[in-house]
Amino acid sequence: MQNDEFSIEDLDDEKTIAYIRERLPQELKEKFSDDEFYFFLDTIYDYYDKSGILDSNDEYVDIDIDEIAKFIAKEAKKNNIGDFDPEELYFVVEGELAYNGILD
Repeated sequence: MQNDEFSIEDLDDEKTIAYIRERLPQELKEKFSDDEFYFFLDTIYDYYDKSGILDSNDEYVDIDIDEIAKFIAKEAKKNNIGDFDPEELYFVVEGELAYNGILD
């Protein structure tokens, strides 16, 4: 059963990555590898978890895309994934939020 859960999560991540790539500005569409995108998504989810955003009972939650992008850049550097510009990662976070229906 556990393998099925991972397969569903992986498939959703693949769909999320494809969606984000489509929304990226042309100059960024091929800049990031799939492995980097998986890291970005994991880090976004870590941010949501650590920040308590997901625990809020409020109908409206303020999500600071710039802050999340800076968090991803910091974590990527700390984990030797790469040195990324938060301004470019902004579009990745924005795409993830749009994919999940949080942003239009």
